[in-house]
Amino acid sequence: MQEQSQMSNLDNEKLHQPHVASLFSLVGMSMTAIMGFIGLFNENFILASALFFASFIYFLGYYAFKKFQNTKLSSAIVLYSLYILMFYLIYTGGVENTGPLWIFVVAPVSVFIHGLKRGLIEIALFVVIISTIMFVPTNMIAHASYSIEFKLRLLSSFLTVTFLSALYEYSREQSYKHTLRLSKKYQQLAHLDPLTKLSNRRDALYILQREQARMLRNKEPLSIILCDVDHFKKINDKYGHNAGDAVLVDLGKIFTLNIREQDCIARWGGEEFIFILPQTLAENANQLAEKIQETLQTHLVNYEDDKIKITISMGIVEFNEDQSIDEVINNADKFLYQAKNAGRNQIFPKF
Repeated sequence: MQEQSQMSNLDNEKLHQPHVASLFSLVGMSMTAIMGFIGLFNENFILASALFFASFIYFLGYYAFKKFQNTKLSSAIVLYSLYILMFYLIYTGGVENTGPLWIFVVAPVSVFIHGLKRGLIEIALFVVIISTIMFVPTNMIAHASYSIEFKLRLLSSFLTVTFLSALYEYSREQSYKHTLRLSKKYQQLAHLDPLTKLSNRRDALYILQREQARMLRNKEPLSIILCDVDHFKKINDKYGHNAGDAVLVDLGKIFTLNIREQDCIARWGGEEFIFILPQTLAENANQLAEKIQETLQTHLVNYEDDKIKITISMGIVEFNEDQSIDEVINNADKFLYQAKNAGRNQIFPKF
């Protein structure tokens, strides 16, 4: 069904995040391995070892997702290993004190993997730690030395990138939520009659198929009532089509108040309604039909300055195991027309 396809697309959007995290771990593994070989070439064996170790950690993150589909573990490995690598590069300076320049990848990865709120909290902690590393006096703790101008510009640039990353992530989340709301709205519209807010014919057929399968499986009775508003054309001609709409809406409310939670009432088309009654014998469906007709005897639809009297005719059928849905509905339709031919405001068959 089209609605299921729309929801499937949204589910795929949810799965997009761990796939990107997996891709980042693969890229991170490759980049740190290449940088490790460059470190070996430059005879910086400590840096090379650290980069090869980081490459191995990224591989574990990629493996965790591909082998076990463990997205939380994979994302945690990717993100926190990235943090640790950045701390190391800032502490040691990397190659010719260029290590800190890699911190700009932290902001977009953080907000993408953990979302806006948690991502910004973790970035704030990250800024506190790297500031501590850079600004602590070297005579207290030996680390790479940077000029004050470099440190301030690095932090201000990183905060700018963080702001832009947060803005993008906020826009992305809002866009996703908006799409989700629209999808749910259109899914509801596809199954609801826009006038009465009851199930429409399409939804009724889906429910009938589901309940028929349950009936065959559990050997429980299933009945339907097909009903039609008597002289509906005369109502439209006398009071106008808006009055006819008001009658249908009012009837929908009355029907809804009289059915059970497991029952379904749908607008079958025009002025026709269908009741789907699981675990219900035809005799019990007849009792419901009589109850509704009794309610309508004293009910008037208020439309502007008019009070409109309405009656309905009903046809009742109980499902048999060897009958198709079309056959059952056709039988209900035949009983409905018998009720109309008998003078309307009738229920057929008689019980």
